[in-house]
Amino acid sequence: MSILKEFKEFAIKGNVIDMAVGIIIGAAFGKIVSSLVGDVVMPPIGVLIGGIDFSNLAITVKEAAGNSPAVVISYGKFIQTVIDFTIIAFVIFIAIKGINSLKRKEEKAVEAQAPPAQEVLLAEIRDLLKERK
Repeated sequence: MSILKEFKEFAIKGNVIDMAVGIIIGAAFGKIVSSLVGDVVMPPIGVLIGGIDFSNLAITVKEAAGNSPAVVISYGKFIQTVIDFTIIAFVIFIAIKGINSLKRKEEKAVEAQAPPAQEVLLAEIRDLLKERK
């Protein structure tokens, strides 16, 4: 089998296309979440904590000398990243929880419309017994 034919089979498989669509939608959803956190959630939190920005906190290990820059441990950026991650994770949790709630309501509505599996099976048995007579 030629390499081109193998690649064509690989690229056309449904899983690869589904994965590509998922990645594209995930990237778009990431922008939505970033905007939600940065533009909606963070401003009130910034007001509550007094506008504290941890990203400037650092420990200088070695001062700058000549052309060589200072060596610093920027622990404030790490703290800010952890806080951002926690907020983003919480916002995503709340969004997924809302989506799952809507899905459960849909599933209950569908289940309410369809008769239970036992009733369907009993109806089939009844119909088969009628046909025998």
